[in-house]
Amino acid sequence: MSIRSLIEACLDPLVAINSDGKILEMNQALTDITGITSEQSNGTDFFNYFTEPQKVREVYNDVLVNGLVTDIPLTLRHNTGKLTDMLFNVSQYKNDKGKAVGVVIVARDAPAHRQNSQYARSIIEASLDPLFAISLFGKIIDVNEATLKATEQTRKEIVGTSFIKYFTEPEKARKAYKEAFAKGFIKDYPLVIIDGGDTTVLCNGSVYKDDSGNVLGVVIVCRDVTAQKMLSKYSLSLIEASLDPLVTISIAGKITDMNEALTKITGITREKLTGTDFFEYFTEPQKAREVYLEVFAKGSVADYPLTLRHKNGKLTDVLFNGSVYKDDGGKVMGVVIVARDVTDQKRIATELNEAIIFAELATGIAEDAQRKAESATEIATDAVKAKQQFLSNMSHEIRTPMNAIIGFTKVLMKTDLTIKQKEYLSAIKVSGDALIVLINDILDLAKVEAGKMTFEQTPFKMELSISAMLHLFETKIQEKNLRLIIDYDETIPKVLVGDSVRLHQVILNLVSNAVKFTSNGTVTVSVHMVTEDEEMVTIEFAITDTGIGIPEDKIGTIFDNFQQASSGTSRLYGGTGLGLSIVKQLVEPQGGKISVKSIINEGSTFSFTLDFKKTKDEAALDLEMDELDKDIKNIKVLVVEDIALNQLLMKTVLDDYGFERDIADNGKIAIEKVQTKTYDVILMDLQMPEMNGFEATEYIRNTLHSNIPIIALTADVTTADLEKCKAVGMNDYIAKPIDERLLYSKIVGLVKKRLTISGSQDSGDSQDKKPRCIDLNYLSHRTKSNPDLMMEMISLYLEQTPPLISTMKQSLEDKDWKSLYSAVHKIIPSFSRMGIHVDFENMARHVQEYASTQAEAEGIPDLVLQIENVCLQACKELEEELNTIKNARAKIV
Repeated sequence: MSIRSLIEACLDPLVAINSDGKILEMNQALTDITGITSEQSNGTDFFNYFTEPQKVREVYNDVLVNGLVTDIPLTLRHNTGKLTDMLFNVSQYKNDKGKAVGVVIVARDAPAHRQNSQYARSIIEASLDPLFAISLFGKIIDVNEATLKATEQTRKEIVGTSFIKYFTEPEKARKAYKEAFAKGFIKDYPLVIIDGGDTTVLCNGSVYKDDSGNVLGVVIVCRDVTAQKMLSKYSLSLIEASLDPLVTISIAGKITDMNEALTKITGITREKLTGTDFFEYFTEPQKAREVYLEVFAKGSVADYPLTLRHKNGKLTDVLFNGSVYKDDGGKVMGVVIVARDVTDQKRIATELNEAIIFAELATGIAEDAQRKAESATEIATDAVKAKQQFLSNMSHEIRTPMNAIIGFTKVLMKTDLTIKQKEYLSAIKVSGDALIVLINDILDLAKVEAGKMTFEQTPFKMELSISAMLHLFETKIQEKNLRLIIDYDETIPKVLVGDSVRLHQVILNLVSNAVKFTSNGTVTVSVHMVTEDEEMVTIEFAITDTGIGIPEDKIGTIFDNFQQASSGTSRLYGGTGLGLSIVKQLVEPQGGKISVKSIINEGSTFSFTLDFKKTKDEAALDLEMDELDKDIKNIKVLVVEDIALNQLLMKTVLDDYGFERDIADNGKIAIEKVQTKTYDVILMDLQMPEMNGFEATEYIRNTLHSNIPIIALTADVTTADLEKCKAVGMNDYIAKPIDERLLYSKIVGLVKKRLTISGSQDSGDSQDKKPRCIDLNYLSHRTKSNPDLMMEMISLYLEQTPPLISTMKQSLEDKDWKSLYSAVHKIIPSFSRMGIHVDFENMARHVQEYASTQAEAEGIPDLVLQIENVCLQACKELEEELNTIKNARAKIV
């Protein structure tokens, strides 16, 4: 029988196709279905006769590779357009060498299959999850609408493609469908589908078969579990957020999940813990089981004590807290347990109990120690007080006679003397000065040790101040035939704010040492600005000499108490070794630094830096004796002093100044003299019989309401006495023995300041020389130079100001603070309106603040007097201005 006869004998459509997909042979049955004869079809493309040519081509390619496919549903198209659903079975045919050279296809009409296919389609589309029907060769045969949405492709684009191309891990996807073919199903197989957002899915699938039980392919449904995965991650993050061990347990008592804290406390990994019996990790498993069952019975338990065991044997005490967890339907799924580690708390509690016992034992010891400490503190306090009292008494007892000794020595040295007499007196003076330096050093050292060293912040002219101070060394330098060089930086601001007294003390100490230890050559004082900003300057001071120098091994201790360069220094040059220690204690508390460089037999350089504030204020008045004005030579001085020698000394000194002087033996007599005679200044001793200097000053200020300058003459320069001087209203102080130049400077300074204040009330030629205190530019600007308005404003000032001044003075005298505050408050705005200097406005505000708080009474009477004087002067000038405006108006009219 021929091959053709065999082909025609087949009742089902049959066709042979070569390797290019061209028809070689076909029978009459296929002609009937397509309407194309065998002659017409020979050599044509087989795939063009189907509704889905590409799908047929892919089946064809699969057969060439894999050898056989069965029951592939396809649809043939008749040349009239009629469609016929067929089930195709395809197999290879090979040449003599066994190579596939084409395929043979047999198609069976499948009306039943069509019905089943429609039924299957409805089932496929009923799935809301993406569904894939996959052939034995991994090609997609069919998909549902959910798949099209997930992949954003058409059915035509998907069918016939490889299943694995739609997943982020193709090989994992291949493994999934192969596992389905091998097992017959897969369950909850995790994959990530490529859909623009990489959706996580769980794949469930099973094989499908023909009527004979032959496996045709696999159907896989992919459930989107992204939300569940996120929820799972959220739940896991909550679990891991717990610092305490946390575990979830099934109803059967098996561990289902846990956090990292549990793995650490047990020493067992998460993988090994999962699925094991929860109770076996406790020292008392049965007790742990009972607690677990109690959670199911009650719904929760709290703070149940148990002990967990690490795999290495370490035990951890925990408080067991648990509660049941349920599914969405309210069904109990298991238990969540949190175990709080209380090992440290238990240890602390044990230690606390032990500590309480020891504390009770120690309390008795502590109380005894406290009693001893209090006793020691009292002894130490008494010792400090005794030391301070001793220093105060020593200062007073030594300074009082030294005042007369040194004072009269200076007086005698001004007279005509023989050379020998001058030598003797000079020896007395040098010895006395050395003793006073020693006393000052000891007192300064005591202040430093007691923490009572204070630093003032007042404006001063640094260049003038240092220059005047260095004049003190002129005589000594000339005697030793030395040369003093002053190197002063002219860029330093003229006026600075700082403690000029302490600065003088430091420089005096250093220059004094330089002069003392230099036999020939120079002493150089350098003052240079190191840094400057808007508010501060840093200045370096350096004192360089060409003296004996300091050994290198002594430089480290040179600033210690009672230290000198060598044991022979004191014998050769004198001194106690306290000066440099005090210098350091004066520099460093102000934020400065001091250092020394020295070479034996070549000299030394002591340098230190200090910060000073910049200011626009004027410096305090510093006067030298040769600066005395003729106008103030006739100064009247009341000396209040009980010791006859000191009285005689003060008479002699004041007579040399050309001042008038009266003497009072005590404070009581002084008050009587002040009430009967006018004085420019009072020199007040502090320790006197009947009424001391403090009591007398307080009476003069508070009862007599006098603001006469009072300078304390004190042999006790401890901090306590100086603060008391300030508190009772003294203007200044000078320590005994009296320095004539300093006394002169202080007297003239205070008197000249007072004359400046009261000078505005003087008449005559001097009045014409004074600058005007008003400036009507502001008033003119405010009134737009309207003469009527200016006259009205000036008249109002002249009408209101004198009564306000009277009220201010009377309120201060009566201590009527409310009235004082009100009067000054009304005066203040007039200063700016009339162009009076802002300093007076600031004075008024200070008085106003005092009226409000009654704090810092010092200088308030002086301020009130200055305000009165400037206001009265302003009234005079404004009256003249008012008359000038009126006269000008009259001329215009």
